[in-house]
Amino acid sequence: MSKTVALVGRPNVGKSTLFNRLTRTRSAIVGSQPGLTRDRHYGLVKTNGSQFIVVDTGGLEFDKSLSRGVFGEMAKQAAQAVDESDLTLFIVDLRAGLTNEDLLVAAQLRKSGRPIWVIANKGEGARTSLITVEFYELGLGTPRVISAAHGDGISDLLSEIENQLAEDSEEEVPESRNEDRHPVMAIIGRPNVGKSTLVNSIIGEERVITFDKPGTTRDAIEIAFQREGKDYTIVDTAGVRKRGKVSEAIEKFSVIKALQAIEESNVVIIVVDGTEGVSDQDVNLAAFAVEAGRAIVVVINKWDICDEEAKEVLDRTYRRKLRFIDFAKVHYISAAKGSGIAGLLRSVNVAFKSSRMNLPTPQLTRVLKIATERQSPPRKGYSRPKLRYAHQGGINPPLVVIHGNSLDGVPESYRRYLESSFTSAFKLKGTQVRVIFKQGDNPYRRRHKYLST
Repeated sequence: MSKTVALVGRPNVGKSTLFNRLTRTRSAIVGSQPGLTRDRHYGLVKTNGSQFIVVDTGGLEFDKSLSRGVFGEMAKQAAQAVDESDLTLFIVDLRAGLTNEDLLVAAQLRKSGRPIWVIANKGEGARTSLITVEFYELGLGTPRVISAAHGDGISDLLSEIENQLAEDSEEEVPESRNEDRHPVMAIIGRPNVGKSTLVNSIIGEERVITFDKPGTTRDAIEIAFQREGKDYTIVDTAGVRKRGKVSEAIEKFSVIKALQAIEESNVVIIVVDGTEGVSDQDVNLAAFAVEAGRAIVVVINKWDICDEEAKEVLDRTYRRKLRFIDFAKVHYISAAKGSGIAGLLRSVNVAFKSSRMNLPTPQLTRVLKIATERQSPPRKGYSRPKLRYAHQGGINPPLVVIHGNSLDGVPESYRRYLESSFTSAFKLKGTQVRVIFKQGDNPYRRRHKYLST
């Protein structure tokens, strides 16, 4: 399961800038999928040999007032971020120097006993050996100096984070979900959309699932059960389920738990509250599931209490915001009444089977030929890409490797066209083929090089 790194600190110290720098430099999924909003505060950072989730707790600042009450609330919620994370980066402003607010937050952070690093930001061109001395007063060790805006020290910081998270990891390697012989479902969605009720309806028993107690929120719980003789598993990391108003901090960390559940699953059930319509967070969660390559089924919950106006709004927003998962089956259910559950599990089985389908090379190559004859890849410069043959390269999602020449010029739009062509030709449901290109060796080019030497 991916580790989590939280960015905490007072306003305007550069948390969001550091977040953007980390995710942009390491190809995080921020902005990489259609419909994915860029203003969210969590992303998946991929390094050379690992990955981790980073969350910007910028939303923890409620007011720019200097009242102790405001910063007391800020420090309290920063402590929650620490409890939910494997490593916390406490960002301070090197140019502004140490402030009373920094001391208040640090005092709260020290109580956790968890790994906390002080990151002195805005350190471009500074003589750090002299300037960082005052930050030792925070009692959190040696400050690490960076410039998030200019990129100074980011590479070293990433390496240190990678080493820290590797030391904390258990030595055993988690079992690949490609090896599972039955559906392993992650049920994801915003807080209070009915995920717990849906879990209870699916497993057929009343089960109180509250993992928001200290020390338990960070572990994934797997619930194994049978329905009609078939085995299923639900990966449940929904964790923070508190009645009443859901704070922004709780909302953010519920997203992190959803990302971890996606990683542990092979089928993702996205739950949308039919009475509220499709939110930006629903879109973000769907984009994470697509990026992870998981099979997807969508549930519109509370359909029984939606009036006609709500249904019309939902239909419009769904088609506009979630068109990039048009391959996913949509179920309109009432988790509270248990209606629609049997049909939902049938779609889960179909999606699971599709994600693991064997795609023979002759058929793949035939579909490729038909697709290129219907629509040739666009020319780039003097050459047109030549797509010669295709074979399967993996499952969950189905991966198709296309061999040919001049493939560097194939645009992303044409890749999506091919992915849709394969998905449609093999009648895959709930999953979408991924296409990668493999450049073939040109023997004539090698021969020309040999003759010219």
